[in-house]
Amino acid sequence: MKKLFALTLIIMVGFVSCKKTDTVTGEIAPSAPKVAESAEPTGNQCYSYSGNNSMVDLSFNVNSHQEVNGTLSYNLSEKDKNEGILVGNMKGDTLIADYTFTSEGVSSVREVAFLNREGTFIEGYGETVEANDKIVFKDKSKLIFDQKNILVKVDCKPVQ
Repeated sequence: MKKLFALTLIIMVGFVSCKKTDTVTGEIAPSAPKVAESAEPTGNQCYSYSGNNSMVDLSFNVNSHQEVNGTLSYNLSEKDKNEGILVGNMKGDTLIADYTFTSEGVSSVREVAFLNREGTFIEGYGETVEANDKIVFKDKSKLIFDQKNILVKVDCKPVQ
């Protein structure tokens, strides 16, 4: 019996001494993988900015794949009004989309970015370049989100 106890004790000490600890090596132990959540379509979402004699209206729908379809309209003080369609994707908390619009009878496409913060959307600005017949951001990691024109959530107008 004493031999069995001694043998068991030696084996246990061997297992304990071979075990690596995170505190000694500084490694982070991986956690169990999270179960993927399936995001349901969020339905229509509408946001608006009004101030300084200017208006911006953003209306879109996000599907379960985070694809965005909607409309965007600018009526900025001392500039031509333009409105068009928005097609893009939500990437985390940022909406990146192509905005196809008509202004003064000319159709154009430019990339737009909006940051979702606390139930609002803030438009992003940055250096742009022309590529494939549209205006795109040169470096999306350098976008500046100007908080003076914040689009707040509003009730969507019924489709007529």
